[in-house]
Amino acid sequence: MATRKITITVPDELVESIKGRVDARGVSAYIAAAAAHQDAMDRLRELTDRLEDEYGSVTAEEERAALERISAIDDWHDEKRSPGAAA
Repeated sequence: MATRKITITVPDELVESIKGRVDARGVSAYIAAAAAHQDAMDRLRELTDRLEDEYGSVTAEEERAALERISAIDDWHDEKRSPGAAA
């Protein structure tokens, strides 16, 4: 992927906090990863807005059903990872 050098303004405290976790060359990668994450979240929000415009908002019942399904999938994965589980 092509990269471009840009100038950004970041509070001193944030820069120091980041530098405490990564070496000097890792600061750019850290900030790029944070920006990529925010971009993904923004795109997800845009998609959600378009879907809600087209199909309406998710009902409380639909949300509950989805969360139950996610929980069941998590439980299944936990079972597979637990010691003694069949491979």
